[in-house]
Amino acid sequence: MIDFSTLDRGQITLMGSAFCTMLTMHFTLQLLSQHMFYWKNPKEQKAIIVIILMAPIYAIDSFVGLLDIQGSKEFFMFLDSIKECYEALVIAKFMALMYSYLNISISGKVVPDEIKGRQIHLSFPMTLFQPRTLLLNHKTLKLLKYWTWQFVVIRPICSILMISLQLLGIYPTWLSWTFTIILNVSVSLALYSLVLFYHVFAKELAPHNPLAKFMCIKGIVFFCFWQGVVLDILVAAGVIKSNHFWLDVEHIEEALQNVLVCLEMVVFSVLQQYAYHVAPYSGEVESKLKLKKKE
Repeated sequence: MIDFSTLDRGQITLMGSAFCTMLTMHFTLQLLSQHMFYWKNPKEQKAIIVIILMAPIYAIDSFVGLLDIQGSKEFFMFLDSIKECYEALVIAKFMALMYSYLNISISGKVVPDEIKGRQIHLSFPMTLFQPRTLLLNHKTLKLLKYWTWQFVVIRPICSILMISLQLLGIYPTWLSWTFTIILNVSVSLALYSLVLFYHVFAKELAPHNPLAKFMCIKGIVFFCFWQGVVLDILVAAGVIKSNHFWLDVEHIEEALQNVLVCLEMVVFSVLQQYAYHVAPYSGEVESKLKLKKKE
C-alpha cells in the first residue's frame, strides 16, 4: 500500500494525472477494440480510430509534460505542437468521415443529385471574400474542403517555424503573437467550414449523430485553448502565485494546463463511447430497425 502522507504535492499530482491518463487509455482501447472486432467499413472506421485516439494522445502528451515540468519553453512548445498537429489531422479525418456518410467524393466529382443546388449561407467576415449565398455543387464542396485542409497544412508549418526560431533564439513577443493570430484564424476557418457542412446536411447526417461527434472534437480544442488563455490572464494578474504551489511562476501555468488536460481527457474518452459507438457496424442498429418494422 502507498502511504500518501509521505508524498509531497508534486508526487500526488503526478500520480493523479497518471491515473487519469490510464483511465483515458482504458476507455479508448475498449472502444478501439470494439471497432477492430466489428471491422465492417474500413473507410469510415479508420477515420473514427484516428479521431478517438485524440483523447489518449492529448493525455499522454500532457502527462509527459508533467514528468519534466522543469523543462524549457522549447520543450513545452514541442509538446503543444504534437497535440495541435494531431488536432489538424483529426479535423481533416472528421470531414472525410462526413463525406463518407453522404457518399460524396471530391476527387471523383461524385455529388448525389438530391443534394445539388442547396443554398449555403455565409456570414461575416466570409461575405467579404465570397457571395452571401452559394449554391451547393462540386466547386462549393471543394471550397469547404480547402477551408478545412488549410489548417492541416498551416499548423505543422507554424509548429516547425516556431520551434526552429526558439532554438535559434529569434522569437520576439510580436512574432509569438503573429503565429497565435495566424493559427487562430486558421483553426476558426476550419471549424467554421465544418459547421457550415453540418447545417447544409443536417437531415442526411442525423442518423449518424454528427453533432455529438463534432462536439467531442470541438470540446477538446475549446477547453485546451481557452483554459490556456484563462491561465495566462490569471498568472499575469498575479492571481496564481508561486507560493500557492511547489513550482516557480514560470512553470505553474504549464503544470496546471497539463493536469487539467489529463482530467478532461477522461471525460471526453467516456463521451466518445457514445458519439463513436460501434453499434452501426455490429448489426445492432439493423436489428433494432427490424424490430420496429415488425411492431
